[in-house]
Amino acid sequence: MKRISTGSPFEATMGYSRAIVKGGWCFVSGVTGYDYATMTMPDDVADQARNCFRTIKGVLEQGGFTMEDIVRVQYTVTDVALVDALIPALGEALGEIRPAATMVIAGLIRPEMKVEIEVTAFKG
Repeated sequence: MKRISTGSPFEATMGYSRAIVKGGWCFVSGVTGYDYATMTMPDDVADQARNCFRTIKGVLEQGGFTMEDIVRVQYTVTDVALVDALIPALGEALGEIRPAATMVIAGLIRPEMKVEIEVTAFKG
């Protein structure tokens, strides 16, 4: 088993890994729209999603995976009114990959967070 970290302060304080690789699987924890280099968050939900996918891509690569290996994605969005603005960013990232997907409307732990994206990747 391999643990992957992005260096986010949340990982240490909340006791989790950004991702776990086990066998042919990579389980990526929910990622929010922070730019982890600067710990800044854009206001726009689509820009937050693009940051999520940049982080996810980097994490997958650290584990020896690619975006094309994603088989499952879950989106958590804080307001149904944001979905239309979010859709183009989702299509940019996963339009050709088309994993199984779920979208949930729910609150997130900080008010600036509008979307959280969790993926599972498999190569076998």
